[in-house]
Amino acid sequence: MNVQAYLMFNGRTEEAIEFYKKAVGAEVTMLMRFREAPDQPPPGMVPEGWDDKIMHSSFKVGDAELMASDGCQSDAAGFSGISLALSVASPEEAEAKFAALAEGGQVTMPLMKTFFSPSFGTLTDRFGVSWMIVVSTN
Repeated sequence: MNVQAYLMFNGRTEEAIEFYKKAVGAEVTMLMRFREAPDQPPPGMVPEGWDDKIMHSSFKVGDAELMASDGCQSDAAGFSGISLALSVASPEEAEAKFAALAEGGQVTMPLMKTFFSPSFGTLTDRFGVSWMIVVSTN
């Protein structure tokens, strides 16, 4: 059994993937645009002009595979109640990834030493995705 995060970016998936490539070294493993779908969706399901938007994508960050789509919602992304946890090997790596993900976003807890990690912090990136960056002590 495997649980994966599936992120809906409401028309900004391509921008988000490019951001994650630079920020955390994401590698795209699959990308399909709405115009490439083997079956056409029911009328009215996909907004007008979305042929080049991303219907489905997968990308790896380290060993984790995330999925993302522009979806078919017209409202803003709402990722409340969930965070992606990024475990890194050193405080220096934590600082670099934290700074990259925080660009255009909002820091909710600066990186600091905690009882469980030499460096831990939280932020919400420019797409509204909440992240926890932690130096793994294992």
